[in-house]
Amino acid sequence: MNIFSPSLVWLRQWLRTLTAICLLFLLITWTFPAQAATNIDPKLEQQVLEIIRKNPQVVIESIQAYQRQQQKKIQSARDKFLQDLKNNPKTIIGTSPTTGSPTAKVLLIEFSDFQCPYCGEAQKTLKALLNKYGNKVQLIYKNFPLSAIHKQAIPAATAALAAHKQGKFWEYHDALFANQNKLGEPLYLDIAKKLNLDLTQFKRDRKLVAKEVAQDTALARSLGLSGTPFFIIQSEEASGAVQLSELDKILSGLK
Repeated sequence: MNIFSPSLVWLRQWLRTLTAICLLFLLITWTFPAQAATNIDPKLEQQVLEIIRKNPQVVIESIQAYQRQQQKKIQSARDKFLQDLKNNPKTIIGTSPTTGSPTAKVLLIEFSDFQCPYCGEAQKTLKALLNKYGNKVQLIYKNFPLSAIHKQAIPAATAALAAHKQGKFWEYHDALFANQNKLGEPLYLDIAKKLNLDLTQFKRDRKLVAKEVAQDTALARSLGLSGTPFFIIQSEEASGAVQLSELDKILSGLK
């Protein structure tokens, strides 16, 4: 026997639809408070808020269902990413800067932000590990600029990729992390000059590589990454996200 009568099922569906409208309403008011204040009928606003207050469980259920759906989508993207990294790594590496042995059995992908202080600190440990296990590892650098909180993250990323076009990414990369407190156009140009880059090409390439930064960022978002630095390893012994503090132990155990 179905304990949900047609009327109750209809009511539940109606409440779910209304909840979605309520959530949209709240999103609009949070995002555009000035416009919302003038465009939304106060009486309607009160009615919507009253419905939310009387049916909080429906709102919670809708949010939980959405979260489960998003998590499932993220997990699917991660599974596909790791599968591609294992079976066809070139599709993942693409034109990204790499260092270490090109024939290494271990691939380490770093998602990083040039303005992130944690990324700056991580470079010291990472460089030491690459010096120690360089013949076993290939590092792939992916940009994940947290531009909402780091205003120079995207400009720095485009500058580094423009240097990559002239074969000087890692030198530029190191200079940026060594001068995180000076990030800005004067520094980007100064580093380019010190590395003897073709400045005309450098300026042109900075505009062209913006799409590559956006692609890296979209990839990071699809994998559900929320912070930097973030590392993903692929080897016969390990696969998936890894903490920098775990790398030495993992790499030391490789055949």
